[in-house]
Amino acid sequence: MDARSRARRVKIILMDVDGTLTDGTLMILPDSGEEVRAYNVKDGQGIVLARAAGLKVGIITGKSSKSVAIRAERLGLDEVHQGAKDKKPVLDGILARLGLKPAETAFIGDDIGDAEVMRSVGLAAAVADAHPLIRKQAHFLCRAAGGRGAVRELIEFILGAQGFGQKLELLQKNRPAGKAEQRRA
Repeated sequence: MDARSRARRVKIILMDVDGTLTDGTLMILPDSGEEVRAYNVKDGQGIVLARAAGLKVGIITGKSSKSVAIRAERLGLDEVHQGAKDKKPVLDGILARLGLKPAETAFIGDDIGDAEVMRSVGLAAAVADAHPLIRKQAHFLCRAAGGRGAVRELIEFILGAQGFGQKLELLQKNRPAGKAEQRRA
C-alpha cells in the first residue's frame, strides 16, 4: 500500500519530540539545569490545522521536560506522554483507550528509539535527517529536517490525502484575524 492510501486512514498523528518536533538541540539553563528546546511555529500551525480537521495529535517522548509540557498545552495536544523509554506500550495504551487501530495511526520519528512504534503504525514517517535505519522504515520521508517543518509537511500530506486540500485554505482564511491583520482590515 502506498503512503497516500495509508494517510487516508489516519485518525491520530503521534510524534517524537527531540529531533522530530525540535531539531534535537538542547540548551541547559545553568541556574536550574532545566533543558530548553526550540520549536518551529510551522509545525505548531500544522498541529492546529490537523486538530481543526478533526484529527487527534499527540507526542510520545523518552525524556521529560517542562518545555515539552508547556508546548503541548499551548497546542492543545490530545495525548502527551513523556518519559516513555519504551514507546510501544504507550502506543498500545493510546490505541486501546481511544478504540483506534494501528492502521489509523501515523507516527513521525527520527532515531532508533522510534523504530518499534514505526513498525506498528499504518503510516510511519521520518524527518529528512533521521537515522538511516529509521529512514528505511518510513512509508513517508519528509524533505524537511526535524524541527524545521517536517511535522507540518507530514500533516499537510495527510490532510491532502484525506481531501482537505481546499479545506486547508478555508481553515486559513476563516481563522480569527490577529491584531496586525485587524489593523489592516
